[in-house]
Amino acid sequence: MKKMRNQVVVITGASSGFGKGAALKFAEAGAKVVVAARRKRLLKDLAQQCRELGVEALAVDADVSESSDMEQLAKRAISEFGAIDIWINNAGVGTITRFDEAPLEEHEQVIRTNLLGTLYGSYFALKQFREQGEGVVINVGSFAGKVAPPYLGSYAASKFGVRGLGMALRQELEQNGEDGIHVCTVMPVSMDTPFFEHAANHTGKPVKPIPPVYDPQEVIDTIFAVAQNPQDEVIVGRFGKFGSVGERISPKLMAKQMGKQTHKSQMEQERSAANSSGSVFHPMKSGTDVRGGWEKSGERTEETQESGGSKLGAVIGMALPAAMGLAYLVQRRRRIKDAEFAA
Repeated sequence: MKKMRNQVVVITGASSGFGKGAALKFAEAGAKVVVAARRKRLLKDLAQQCRELGVEALAVDADVSESSDMEQLAKRAISEFGAIDIWINNAGVGTITRFDEAPLEEHEQVIRTNLLGTLYGSYFALKQFREQGEGVVINVGSFAGKVAPPYLGSYAASKFGVRGLGMALRQELEQNGEDGIHVCTVMPVSMDTPFFEHAANHTGKPVKPIPPVYDPQEVIDTIFAVAQNPQDEVIVGRFGKFGSVGERISPKLMAKQMGKQTHKSQMEQERSAANSSGSVFHPMKSGTDVRGGWEKSGERTEETQESGGSKLGAVIGMALPAAMGLAYLVQRRRRIKDAEFAA
């Protein structure tokens, strides 16, 4: 297991959510932390929190959608600490809407932040890692990069792109024998972070996470574990793991149920809400913690989802055994026919 003490860790999107939690987790383990985001004051406060844990920390004001900012982030980290051991591309935004009812420039900025921001970070990290001969890139994707929900078109597109980038880079590293460098993709389902508070919204309804909602500490702990023992792809949240199996067995059924669940959760609310671009173009003052407060607001967590029941969970629970049984019967029939043909 790689020791974290004195490792240099760069984290984007560090002013709240996974990024903030990961910065504190790595600092507690003795790593030198470079935190980046658009909210200067929050970054300075976070860097000070890390220093109080006994480590060196650097706060860098950066917009990941600007390649020049990302280049400067890498240069600042190397200038301050002499190397980069782990680079975590975490910054992300989203717009929730029927696709053609959001301003086109909003969709474009989602792509710039989530996909190009990850591409820029990976680019400058890999340049440094190739000089060093080692390093770990961790890209925070989403389960929406495997099964796309409705009303999150540009977000899903960006996360499919993040996953594809990781797959391509891993093949490149493997073919060139660069086994000291790793590119990992962490794919959470809905987590209790400020992401949904920060999301742009043009649905006319308050933004809600797609239930069930999980504790973000699961993602933070996964990022930390992957930094020490790299894995290609890790889904975080039991629903995502079951859903991934369901998608392989019956992709049409999984997509249909994802659509129904998302539509019901977001669009069939009685309350209304005004249009907002959230934090897509400019950072928001609110949503400064690791958690977003969805548990306190009564949003269904994994526990309440299980105790109260979930149509999607129930459908998957019934569909997976049925689909597996059907697949088994088909395979068994083929084996019987093959045996009869051979005889």
